[in-house]
Amino acid sequence: MESTFLVERLFAARSAHCFPSQIQPLVQQLASRAMELLFPHFSPNLSCSKAALEEELLSLMQLLGRLARAVSPPGAPTREARFPERFFEELWGLRERMQADAEAIFEGDPAAQSLDEVILTYPGFYAISLYRLAHALHTHGMPLVPRMLTEYAHQKTGIDIHPGATIGGRFFIDHGTGIVIGGTTHIGEGVKLYQGVTLGALTVEKHMANQKRHPTLEDGVVVYANATILGGSTIIGKNSIVAGNAFITQSIPPNSFVARKNEIRPQSELPQP
Repeated sequence: MESTFLVERLFAARSAHCFPSQIQPLVQQLASRAMELLFPHFSPNLSCSKAALEEELLSLMQLLGRLARAVSPPGAPTREARFPERFFEELWGLRERMQADAEAIFEGDPAAQSLDEVILTYPGFYAISLYRLAHALHTHGMPLVPRMLTEYAHQKTGIDIHPGATIGGRFFIDHGTGIVIGGTTHIGEGVKLYQGVTLGALTVEKHMANQKRHPTLEDGVVVYANATILGGSTIIGKNSIVAGNAFITQSIPPNSFVARKNEIRPQSELPQP
């Protein structure tokens, strides 16, 4: 009798959350196939024929459509038939942004010997690329899959970027391990982050889910290792530098340098090399 009661309870719980089998491997396939399509560096069986490329694109569209149907809540209308097509209309633009990210990393890191090295070996490039795919799906209103994509990148790289964050072009993550970027973060163009940086919220109350809780980094900001920047009203002004281990909960003017003790100085006062 006890086992029957347990089975009934487990059956009720499972029925309420009966995701299709293998949903996590399908999301991982989506990540792998998208990166293989956009950057042949990731392809285990590269074919350079146009027919093979068309087949890869069709396969990826079918996989995305399958996932879109799978994660729709029970009873909800099936996601519109053109959803995969609408997403793929944006795919080349996403590829261009990823390429620009890779170029920013190559130009900004003296240790990088080639763009191919950046694409194949830099965890920052991989995490940013999956974020850009996930963010595009997020803006289309696709549930769950964007978050699973960025969590997959988190598992592989140690870099945690919420798909809801807004990140401009030529984004450079150096080393990267331990970086956290919250879902309402806004990052401008040409920003550079080092390992251990947290762009987080001052409060985490559930009723604030739809409010801006995470900071804004304007164009050209550089944030060094293990700095923490918190709060939805916190703005780091254009071209400012945040030193390692700084803890910031207030806005910083443009062209500033913020030391570890929150000493704010104009960059013009810094010693020249």
